[in-house]
Amino acid sequence: MAEYQNLFTRVQVAAPSYAGVPLAAGSKKRDGVPAHIHLFGRLGDAQIGPIYLGWLGLISIICFFAAFEIIGLNMLASVNWDIVQFVRQLPWLALEPPPPEYGLKMPPLNQGGWWLMAGFFLTASILLWWARMYRRARALGMGTHVAWAFAAAIWLYLVLGFFRPILMGSWGEAVPFGIFPHLDWTAAFSIRYGNLFYNPFHMLSIAFLYGSALLFAMHGATILAVSRFGGEREIEQITDRGTASERAALFWRWTMGFNATMESVHRWAWWFAVLCPLTGGIGILLTGTVVDNWFLWAVKHGVAPGYPAVFPAVTDPALLGVKP
Repeated sequence: MAEYQNLFTRVQVAAPSYAGVPLAAGSKKRDGVPAHIHLFGRLGDAQIGPIYLGWLGLISIICFFAAFEIIGLNMLASVNWDIVQFVRQLPWLALEPPPPEYGLKMPPLNQGGWWLMAGFFLTASILLWWARMYRRARALGMGTHVAWAFAAAIWLYLVLGFFRPILMGSWGEAVPFGIFPHLDWTAAFSIRYGNLFYNPFHMLSIAFLYGSALLFAMHGATILAVSRFGGEREIEQITDRGTASERAALFWRWTMGFNATMESVHRWAWWFAVLCPLTGGIGILLTGTVVDNWFLWAVKHGVAPGYPAVFPAVTDPALLGVKP
């Protein structure tokens, strides 16, 4: 008989729908009749609904739909309203910000005005959803850790499309809406400012990115490895000790020399993940506003070696007064 492994499978327990914890007095009721979908249960929780949308959630969804429509229709217009070409070229289509000559002014719609409008609705949607997350956590008596983690990602988004363009004096410094155009902007941005890899805050951001990926993988693998002993029921393992926590702790003491607790590994992972966009946003904000060339900055501060003078200096012919 093959040994049971739960890396790709999950045991689903059939149980009555759970409506959630009781609501505080004056709260709006949760909407929808709960339903169970087996396929969803293979990925997460099989129960769908009830949901609490509220005014913040409703307005956020409306704003997101407005931004999505503006971006999508502009991309469709760019291929002459041809659905086939729209689907075919979608990864390369873009809604571009205004040209630099408009500065921070409101340009015509077809010269970046649509980009500004889409950005307004998308930003409103994100901020309203953040407020919804914060208020829902407070209503349930939870900590607001999720909302503040989301705020770290919002910080990077606002730096790219709002704070830095304002400091640079032009909406043209912002990122276009689009898949490959966004990646092209990133590559051009790095080249323009002397290779972003020499930006120390970019270095920190990448370190926290890899670190959080490693921590989440280690934690996820450990819990899956002891789930046959009930390891995924972490609260029960803390309050009513069983074999899962002890085995996980012993494994890490054997392999790493020390052990994280059920609480500390989540704290480490939270900080690593949150510091990734925070430090990345600082690095982007300093680029072009404080530092014009990160390679020269790195050479000046001993971070990177300068290029050796292999060839003699080349004199500009225009300075010699010699006619061609």
